[in-house]
Amino acid sequence: MIKLIEICEMLHSSNTTSQKYTLREIYINPEHIISLREEPTYKQKLLEGKLPENLDSRQEFTRIALNRGHSGLEVIIIGNPASIRSKLKKEKEILHG
Repeated sequence: MIKLIEICEMLHSSNTTSQKYTLREIYINPEHIISLREEPTYKQKLLEGKLPENLDSRQEFTRIALNRGHSGLEVIIIGNPASIRSKLKKEKEILHG
């Protein structure tokens, strides 16, 4: 399992026009990852001040597609695809090294 930081959209039933985001740790089984893609829309949200304040303005984001059997799941992770891939490679080396 690999620990990553996910950007989560908070749901507001009273006001659907404003979006708020929070951060949370998640653990992902690397064997369930289907793809990694750069996510530039979250970079724009960061520059617009829509994401949590404690993020560096140079931060990049990755969309990870996960296999969940008959369906899929996508999560937005802090970090660029190359850094996420590097974490995955290190995890694989530890498990199979």
